Amino acid sequence: MTTHIGSPAADARRNASPYLYGQEAAAVARVLETGQYGHTEVTEEFEGRVAEFLNVRDAVAVMSGTAALHTALLAIGIGPGHEVVVPSMTFCATVQAILATGATPRFVDIDPATLCVTDQLVMDAVTDRSRAVLPVLFGGRPVDLTRIRKELASRDIVIVEDAAHAFGSSHGPRLVGATGDLTCFSFGPVKNLTCGQGGIVIPRTRDEADTIRRIRMLGVVRSQGERDRTTGYQVEGYGLRYQMSGINAAIGLAQFPHFEDTTRTRRRLWRAYRRALAALDGVRLVDVDPDRSVPHLCQVLIPNRDEVHAQMKASGVGVGIHYAPNHLQPAFARWRRNLPATEQAGAEILTLPFHQYLTEADIDQVVTALGQALTETGATPRAGRSQQ
Repeated sequence: MTTHIGSPAADARRNASPYLYGQEAAAVARVLETGQYGHTEVTEEFEGRVAEFLNVRDAVAVMSGTAALHTALLAIGIGPGHEVVVPSMTFCATVQAILATGATPRFVDIDPATLCVTDQLVMDAVTDRSRAVLPVLFGGRPVDLTRIRKELASRDIVIVEDAAHAFGSSHGPRLVGATGDLTCFSFGPVKNLTCGQGGIVIPRTRDEADTIRRIRMLGVVRSQGERDRTTGYQVEGYGLRYQMSGINAAIGLAQFPHFEDTTRTRRRLWRAYRRALAALDGVRLVDVDPDRSVPHLCQVLIPNRDEVHAQMKASGVGVGIHYAPNHLQPAFARWRRNLPATEQAGAEILTLPFHQYLTEADIDQVVTALGQALTETGATPRAGRSQQ
């Protein structure tokens, strides 16, 4: 029988909780027993497992999802003087990865139904300085930019998918990561598959994979024979210490056999929320398309969000706000643009507890608390259909 780590009773009221299946500790112990804690053969085994799962040729593991984005952008030559088109509705890590290259963000608005970019919004935002588009697969929902891929390529603009929320989601018959675009995943603590901390880049070519591997290892390559007999390595370019440790990789490998169960559970819980929320008027559920996604978040849009958020927190329900629009943040204010859909979503979005310790009874309790908060803050729900 699988042993789950943690207390479901304690975790049910949290916004999100890491979910372990019980084999992770033993997997980490095996790595610790080797005395080698950095990048090891276990890391390479994890890379191979991800590549096999996605049906791609290569995968390069790094220490975080942010590192994956930064490394991918560096690998395609993004730097000072370049713009990267990116939705403002994302975690600030996405923007910080762009700034770390010396490039600047070109913020783009979102479809209010999905909180994701569309092909038309992207094309309206690109400029002569744009060299990459960084669509965010918000909540796990795939973003289809197929219709503009050739147009972007003709303008030397590369699509780099921020798929931090979307491991296991699919574009039609292919999984995200196997569509031909450069793709970055996160395996942080509360992701659908966790390494404790980690990320991975899915490159488009072997040369791109070699470049990413060199960058993540401080620009170092091991010497071959007479190339350098003194130091045993050569530094061939700019790099950072971004490699994933074998300890983190071992956690991910232990999670993989259970990923099908993870997928079923997260889809079932998201659909349970959809059914329960249908009784509340004035509440719109953000659509993640659970038939194609492995849902990472469950979110609603409500006009009096701040009051409801405070009321639910006071009652002990772990709601959150994901995310405050980046173009309104002080650090990024110089790149502010008029993004009406993003600003409205930023003012209305509320993230409900969503993790695998939840039961459908827990979900009913959360939705009941939401209804009570709506009543107490002046927006009385009525029986009927939510706006979806």
